[in-house]
Amino acid sequence: MIFLLIVIIAVALLLIGTPIFVVISGLTLYLFFDSQIDISAIIIEMHRMATTPVLVAIPLFTFAGYLLSESGAPKRIIRLSNALMGWLPGGLSVIALVTCAVFTALTGATGLTIIALGGILLPAMKQGRYSDNFSLGLLTTSGTLGLLFPPSLPLIIYAIVAKVRIDHLFIAGILPGILLVVLLSAFSVYRSVRTDVPQTKFKFNEVGIAIKETLWELPLPVVVLGGIYSGYFAVSEAAAITAVYVLLVEVVIYRDIRLRQLPEIMKKSMVLVGGLLIILGAAMGLTNYLIDAEIPMQLLDFFKAHIENPILFLVVLNIFLLAVGCTMGIFSALVVVVPLFTPLAEAYGIDPIHLGIIFLANLEIGASIPPLGINLFIASMRFDKPVLQLYVASLPFIAILLLALAIITYLPWLSLALIG
Repeated sequence: MIFLLIVIIAVALLLIGTPIFVVISGLTLYLFFDSQIDISAIIIEMHRMATTPVLVAIPLFTFAGYLLSESGAPKRIIRLSNALMGWLPGGLSVIALVTCAVFTALTGATGLTIIALGGILLPAMKQGRYSDNFSLGLLTTSGTLGLLFPPSLPLIIYAIVAKVRIDHLFIAGILPGILLVVLLSAFSVYRSVRTDVPQTKFKFNEVGIAIKETLWELPLPVVVLGGIYSGYFAVSEAAAITAVYVLLVEVVIYRDIRLRQLPEIMKKSMVLVGGLLIILGAAMGLTNYLIDAEIPMQLLDFFKAHIENPILFLVVLNIFLLAVGCTMGIFSALVVVVPLFTPLAEAYGIDPIHLGIIFLANLEIGASIPPLGINLFIASMRFDKPVLQLYVASLPFIAILLLALAIITYLPWLSLALIG
């Protein structure tokens, strides 16, 4: 009874805006104290996490993402995409999807993608005679696409919490991520053809100019991913190379960012990282308690008593994760929920890498699901539109994303095919 009361209080504190690391830390300390376990176990867990070699990748990739968002990179990427695909039916909508996916993969934050690219893409889509609702729905939901593509920050967080290989998780997200982009692109092309959206002409000189403009940024994914998978450097080394490369390109070569702007960009990126690491440390302490108290095993016994079929388990898991993604931030959800469900999934014979892709696909879709999806409120503020209009505008795209989610969930080879 007392435990239930504590949980209710913790949920109430979260709902009124109390920082999640405060709630998790307080809950963990209470549970350890109540169980008469030495609270130094929390410090030991934080130290173990701090000495994880891959942890250094988080601040470095985040810094590189913030540098790109503050530079002219988004405009250059949009221009290149427009030059290559603008002539296709629905070309501009496909450009928006691809650009948002790439940008989200690099920054790891869906809200940042909507804020940074929304102001550029929405006027362009209106000029291209796309309807308001179509444009708003596409931009609101497409900000989540890139979370399955490396070097997305949520992929790294999941790998740390679930203790799986990051390079395998990076590879596993590629085909499911492409599936999401392809299905949304097909729907966008279909809608564009139905509404007679005009097409632009293909111009070779425009392609040449756009490639020349992005010449220094185009090699970045190839260098990073190629280096990791060829064995030339580890993920942490890839993060360092990415940060240094982006810094040189945007500050020295393109000169989009001045030296006096760097401290502010560093501050913004490290505030995000600092908050994330505090949440991660507190959550790992809570995870230790849950394992010691055999909470995952109790959950397993409950599920085994009521659900025998792995397919039905995945249905329940998807519904639960969509609700979590709708109500919690993706980083908080990963560190709190993953430790509870990884033992359950293993008992049902679900590959931990495939489970990671299922987790991330659910959480990124949940961020756009009414009524509480955070992307809806960010888009409402960015585009100055009523949130109810965004509810309606997003529904067709959410339906497509849910179809993709079903394919990702029940066809594990899509996530595992590229892993050797």
